[in-house]
Order: sequence, then C-alpha cells, then structure tokens
Amino acid sequence: MPEWWPDLSNIVAILPELWLATGQTFVMLGIGLSAAVLLGGPLGVLLFLLGPGQSLHRPALFNALSWVVNTVRSFPFIILLVALVPFTRVIAGTSIGPVAAAVPLSFAAIPYFARLVEQNLRDVPRGVIEAAHAMGASELQIVSRVLLVEARSGLVLALTVLAISFLSYSAVAGVVGGGGIGDLAIRYGYYRFQTDVMVLTVALLVVLVQIIQFTGNHLARRLDKR
Repeated sequence: MPEWWPDLSNIVAILPELWLATGQTFVMLGIGLSAAVLLGGPLGVLLFLLGPGQSLHRPALFNALSWVVNTVRSFPFIILLVALVPFTRVIAGTSIGPVAAAVPLSFAAIPYFARLVEQNLRDVPRGVIEAAHAMGASELQIVSRVLLVEARSGLVLALTVLAISFLSYSAVAGVVGGGGIGDLAIRYGYYRFQTDVMVLTVALLVVLVQIIQFTGNHLARRLDKR
C-alpha cells in the first residue's frame, strides 16, 4: 500500500476520541456564542444608540465603551487566553478543559459581536427610525420592533461569521489544554506524526464550517424581507 495512503486502523482507533473532541468543541463554541449574544448583543445596541446622530448620543460614554471594545479586540486570542488564566481559574475552577477555554472565548466574542451588531444597526434606513420616533415609540420599542427586526438578516449573518471565526479560535484553545478538535490534531497529528489523523480533523473542521455557513445563509435569506 502506498505511503501516502491513510492508515485506516489509526482512524478507526481515534474515532471515540474524535467524537469526544467534537463535543468539547461544541461546548466551547456554544458557551462563547451564548455570551456573545446575551452580552455582546446588548452592548452593540448600546454602542449604536450612544453613537453620533442617534437619540441617546453621549460622546463621552460612547468613546469610553468604544475604547474598551477596541482594546479587547486588539489582543491576539492566544495572548488573551494566557492573560486570563487567573480569572479563568476563579470562574471555572480550573485553567484546562473546554469550560475553562470557553471563558477567554467569551471575552473575545463579546466585543467582536458587539461591533458586528453596531455595524448592522447602522445599515437600518434612518427614515424608518425617524418614522418610529414620530409615532411616539419609546427607545425600547424602537430597538425591539424596528432596529432588530430590520437588521435581523444581517445579524444572523454576523452570528454566522462569529461562529466560523470562533470555531478556529476553539482549535487554538485546544493547543493549551482546552480540549476539542484542535487538541486532538496537535496530540496525534503533530506530536505523533499521524498525518492521517491531522487530515481527518482538518476535513471535519471544513465540514463544520460549510454546515454553519450554509445554515446561516439559509436563515438570513428566509428572514430578509426585502
């Protein structure tokens, strides 16, 4: 059998660990995306409302929040991962494992998604917002019934981009003990020189990215009322 031919015995033997690693990746991704939606979403809405030309425009507060968001986003993820180890131990009780890795993932995801939300809300036609103000709608009503409804298609695509980006981040987290597909690829594909396992993990990541992108595009098309 040619040297380049994958060793099926290696692949079969690794399947239980691959299943476990995939579950760990989904845990990290699920926690990170949940934090992004629950905390980053409102933060993005607040940034929009406090921004120039909006009804709640507060230059000092907007600049302060914007600075914090930009500062966190400026950290390379691997550095943020290491810098947050003490805080991760406090939150998760450990610095290794998928739940621990989800802490820095969440920290990175919140400002990332906040900016995406802010940018999508800026694409909502100004006339629609002014019409809602003219009809006496409150800020909360404008946010819930106008801004989020008009921008929902773009927000789904933004969440899709975030999910794909943080799928690769979760692989990086695996390198430093977070578990998941990245950890499996490093342990078997790199340290043990099992190229077939490395190829298998890369193929799995490609499939997951395609599924996430297809699902996001499909939902965005269904929600787009234009």
